[in-house]
Amino acid sequence: MILACQNICKAFVTGDVLIDASFHIEEKEKAAIVGINGAGKTTLLKIIMGELPCDSGSVYLSKNATIGYLSQHQAVLEDNTIYEELLRTKQDILDLEEGMRATEEAMKHASGEELAKLMDRYSLLSQEYDHKNGYACRSEITGVLKGLGFSEEDFSRKMSDLSGGQKTRVALGRLLLSSPSLLILDEPTNHLDMDSIAWLENYLAGYPGAVLIVAHDRYFLDRTVTKIIEIENCHTTVYSGNYSAFAKKKAQLREAQLAAYLNQQREIQRQEAVIEKLRSFNREKSIKRAESREKLLSKMERLDRPAEVHDQMNLTLEPEIVSGNDVLTVTDLSKSYPPLTLFEHIHFDIKRGEKVAIIGNNGTGKTTILKILNGLIQADEGTYCYGAGVQAAYYDQEHQVLHMEKTLFEEISDTYPNLNNTKIRNVLAAFLFTGDDVFKRIKDLSGGERGRVSLAKLMLSQANFLILDEPTNHLDMVSKELLENALNHYTGTVLYVSHDRYFINRTADRILELTNHTLINYIGNYDYYLEKKDTMRQIYVSPDSAPAERQSDTTSSKQDWQQRKEEQARLRRLSNELKRTEDEISRLEQREQEIDSLLAMEEVYTDVSRCLAFSKEKEEISDNLLSLMGRWEELESALAEQSTDRNQEIR
Repeated sequence: MILACQNICKAFVTGDVLIDASFHIEEKEKAAIVGINGAGKTTLLKIIMGELPCDSGSVYLSKNATIGYLSQHQAVLEDNTIYEELLRTKQDILDLEEGMRATEEAMKHASGEELAKLMDRYSLLSQEYDHKNGYACRSEITGVLKGLGFSEEDFSRKMSDLSGGQKTRVALGRLLLSSPSLLILDEPTNHLDMDSIAWLENYLAGYPGAVLIVAHDRYFLDRTVTKIIEIENCHTTVYSGNYSAFAKKKAQLREAQLAAYLNQQREIQRQEAVIEKLRSFNREKSIKRAESREKLLSKMERLDRPAEVHDQMNLTLEPEIVSGNDVLTVTDLSKSYPPLTLFEHIHFDIKRGEKVAIIGNNGTGKTTILKILNGLIQADEGTYCYGAGVQAAYYDQEHQVLHMEKTLFEEISDTYPNLNNTKIRNVLAAFLFTGDDVFKRIKDLSGGERGRVSLAKLMLSQANFLILDEPTNHLDMVSKELLENALNHYTGTVLYVSHDRYFINRTADRILELTNHTLINYIGNYDYYLEKKDTMRQIYVSPDSAPAERQSDTTSSKQDWQQRKEEQARLRRLSNELKRTEDEISRLEQREQEIDSLLAMEEVYTDVSRCLAFSKEKEEISDNLLSLMGRWEELESALAEQSTDRNQEIR
């Protein structure tokens, strides 16, 4: 065990935050702390780090253990370059290098016993240098920086020139390179793009120490942790497994708690009815029996009703107008901010009812596409066209139109005067605003709460096409699950940009990846994208193609887009047929083995008619297997050819 928290209690003026919080972390264990915004996650981390005293309880750290802590706000040396800032973590290795160089210089002018001593010293320094992996020190720094999304050109940039997000990435890299016994990371995926998050997942999976994470990225938690510590109503509960396992176990636990509570309530009602009946007899014996039952009932330990869960979307939101089947058609769209090219000659269309996610690394132009579609900026080339009956609504957290002095109820009722009080309350409750919450003023809400109000307004609009830019930013896990359910119940069409892979996995039925100035279409969710991305990138994006080579006239570009869609459909057909062929081969081989077993049985090989029948069936199976094997080879070759022949594909 490397860390143990026992009965931690903490309260502020506003009330209790932690009550008897207890858990432990084993060596090499990967764990996460989860809970809604304001539950006390960061407070608990600060108590562990000694930055904040607890009211009672204790924190134990194993002897000789070291802790590395990445908070959401990091201090850096502004005069250092990015590379120098990470090199600081290897100061012990740099000191060894300096000692080795000084010893080498001294050895040039020494002899006899002095030289022997210097050689012994140099040998010890070399052994320690090798033990600390000094020879790979600089390549390790380069690998971490590239993994976190920095190019080699960035290495020489001054820390003072970086954004807050970039400084946080540098601080994360510095922490990873310091290799403490226990890594404590507060929202480590903030400011990372998808490729960098995937790199961090792999890095943490192989990290030799223990890791404790606070994060809202559920997909990240699924792939990195094996223990969940939930903070709910000031108490901690520990679950084994990743986030998905936790969510499932929590739902099962709540169902069991609710069933136990309802059973107890039924028993209480039954006992009360019996007591009332006994008293109605108005006899001494029956009254004594009633009093005895009352006494037992008063001693019963009453179960509390489990807290209501808010992640179920019970409100069905229907667009008032149904759009045509063709919702959006984008043709030959290009946008550049010289010398930077975002995308060139991209084409895509969206049909009614689709939920489409646009993904890609930071700076590739995802939000730019949404702004073009909403008329906020102009494209350099190309057109877009909305279909018949389409009414689009745009959600951008940077441009929320909310009135700060209004209450939540007023914000909804003034925007939609035709809604009655019950309807407004139902809508706000669906977005986690219940009771007196509806009378809070917008200015008093957190960023995440304001986002939920904006989403509620958007979902109530008459729009049948929602365009959302990072809708899960600043939302806690419960709010994210609420939005997922809302979108899954929404019968209109949705196009959104998001980095939240868990959210994408649950809501998208199609993914458009913006990479290398073009779009790649994946007909599936995020898991499907991960499965196919290497193959699809190899087919549709040539890494050595220059921008000039990718430019073509409008007509040929549109034809290429159609060809790309047809090729994708062909690939799926080939893959499906290959799977069916493999399944049929397996079935026939199994039947062939069954026949061999039957023919070895005395009651079969002594029966001529049965022998002939089985022999004939086996002969037919052999012929079919021969034909299927030939078809399997053809399909394998066709798929391999499609994956490797990139010269004929779209650049």
